Amino acid sequence: MNARTDKKRWLPQLGGAINALFLGLFSLATLYPFWYEAAASFSSSRAITSGEVMFWPVEFNIEAYKRLFEDGQLFISMKNTIWVTFVGTLLNIVLTILAAYPLSKKRLLGRSALLMFITFTMLFVSGLIPNFILVKYLGLMNSYWSLWLPALISTYNMFVMKTFMEGLPEEIEESAAIDGAGDWRILVQIIMPLCKPIVVALSLFYAVGWWNNYFQVMLYIGKSNKQTLMLKLYQMIRQVDQHLLNPAGGSEGVMQAMLTPEAIKAAAIVIAITPILCVYPFLQKHFVKGVLIGSVKG
Repeated sequence: MNARTDKKRWLPQLGGAINALFLGLFSLATLYPFWYEAAASFSSSRAITSGEVMFWPVEFNIEAYKRLFEDGQLFISMKNTIWVTFVGTLLNIVLTILAAYPLSKKRLLGRSALLMFITFTMLFVSGLIPNFILVKYLGLMNSYWSLWLPALISTYNMFVMKTFMEGLPEEIEESAAIDGAGDWRILVQIIMPLCKPIVVALSLFYAVGWWNNYFQVMLYIGKSNKQTLMLKLYQMIRQVDQHLLNPAGGSEGVMQAMLTPEAIKAAAIVIAITPILCVYPFLQKHFVKGVLIGSVKG
């Protein structure tokens, strides 16, 4: 009896220890690439190419960061990225809410047809060339609206928001309507506070997408002073590659030769992900709750 009782006691502890060990190893495997890039960004190019960098910077230097920030263009690109991300995320989340709220109501006239039409857009896309021709025809080249307009709303995120709103108690809206509240007041003062977790989660998804946007910027934004961070980092890495293939003379050529694409890439990765890492801890609570609720109710 005692042996069986002892077994019941230590089995859960053993299972918990195994789970903790597995999750710890998984977390380390997930975090190590970021840690390595941070260490490599402060290491010399020789140490990176020879494979000496593992956990800590080797031959500490900040030449890669100096190269990225030397002409001041990176600050302009970062400002552009913040503006594109802020406006794009704001437009996305507002339109997602405005589309999801009426579609979550079964009393909406033509609701089934609208949902079928919206679902159809998830199955077929217009393609790259028609989009480019349309943007050029509308005169949106070198304008941030060429980025915002084609991506005003995500159908998938709209359905996630709609599903969340469908799970809210209808009695709350009915009580507000009896008190004389209109649809807009109900949406802003009642529904929106209840949807805070899913709004934060979707806002983060939208924001990360805008922050990492690179291909559309390359297609539609030709002016250097309007380009975003990701495209500018890509161009700088390409410049280092070209200098390695065709080294220039003088001290500038020597400096370029000292920097390999790996060092520039590591510094670029750190610069690109640091703002997102700084914002995420403040949104983590709502983000996790929103994702879990959306997954359960979806």
